[in-house]
Amino acid sequence: MRRSVVVLTVAGLLGATATAAVAAPPRNAVQEQLDALVGRFPAALASVTRDGRTVSLVAGSSRLGSRVPVPADGRVRAGSNTKTFTAVVVLQLVAEGKVELDAPIERYLPGLVPGGSAITVRQLLQHTSGLPNYTEYLGLEDITKLQHRYFQPLELLATAFAHPARFAPGTKWEYSNTNYVLAGLLIERVTGRPVAEQITERVIRKAGLRNTYWPQVGDQSIRGPHPHGYARSGTEVVDVTELDPSWGWAAGQLISTPGDLAQFSRALLGGRLLPAPQLAEMRKTVDAPLLPGWRYGLGLFRVPLSCGGVYWGHGGDIHGYETRGGATDDGRAVGLAVTALPGTFGDADQGAQAVLSTVDAAFCR
Repeated sequence: MRRSVVVLTVAGLLGATATAAVAAPPRNAVQEQLDALVGRFPAALASVTRDGRTVSLVAGSSRLGSRVPVPADGRVRAGSNTKTFTAVVVLQLVAEGKVELDAPIERYLPGLVPGGSAITVRQLLQHTSGLPNYTEYLGLEDITKLQHRYFQPLELLATAFAHPARFAPGTKWEYSNTNYVLAGLLIERVTGRPVAEQITERVIRKAGLRNTYWPQVGDQSIRGPHPHGYARSGTEVVDVTELDPSWGWAAGQLISTPGDLAQFSRALLGGRLLPAPQLAEMRKTVDAPLLPGWRYGLGLFRVPLSCGGVYWGHGGDIHGYETRGGATDDGRAVGLAVTALPGTFGDADQGAQAVLSTVDAAFCR
């Protein structure tokens, strides 16, 4: 959810432990790197699919300061992975002739968006709208002040629109959660149904995701087996597993597992969720200057691999959890989650890079 990626070194955290969802997989580079993440994060979870075989690996402890096993493929807050689900629904509506990608958002949400006659649906999905990012103005730096607060989508937009546009539409790429709140409202206006229902029916069930769900209004829990998530508040580390995710809404509200996120990416690239023309539109990218070689399509990052080629996916940062991964065109898929944002306890760049290096190893080794 947040644009900055951050990390943690937990003083006194117990040494890494590892279990697997299948019988005794060999310790390999992926497990070793997963183990190495512990110390920066309380726990790490991964799902790796290669050559038609899926393995779930874990390291660390589900609770900070205790030796509590990490559930294999446990549920976590998926954060901005939600954006890809939202984009898929919008593109399904494009395929059905109900939305035009290059039509202005003003057509669908009249009078709502400042300058909306010059901002297209495509620009919202690709983060080229220039709209300010509401999460920069909510006060999320101290999550304890907002941890249990409920936000309406229009309240999020009002926070964003109190600030000027960042640049003229289509002239630059800049990540903004505001774009996807608007995409969620577009879905509701066109379908006449809640975005949570549309994502559930059109994406989650269609992709066969058994451990992914949209929390209902007021639900601050994570259902089913899950590791606890942690954040920093001032000088203290706090448990933020219980959290109202409404400030993420269509940009970041989903709960999922590393395995489901990897399966979703495979289903998407495999053509199970979108017709070929809309999938092709989704994969038309612009430069996303976050890291060298990264590009962004419509709710989808294109990320280069050290072994050659690319993977397609998203990732999510929300207090308590960071997720990364995606899938390749040849069927490899990786989902990775850690139970704090990088930077919570240590160097942000080093922690973020450690997560990305683990994803790369899972694809390449």
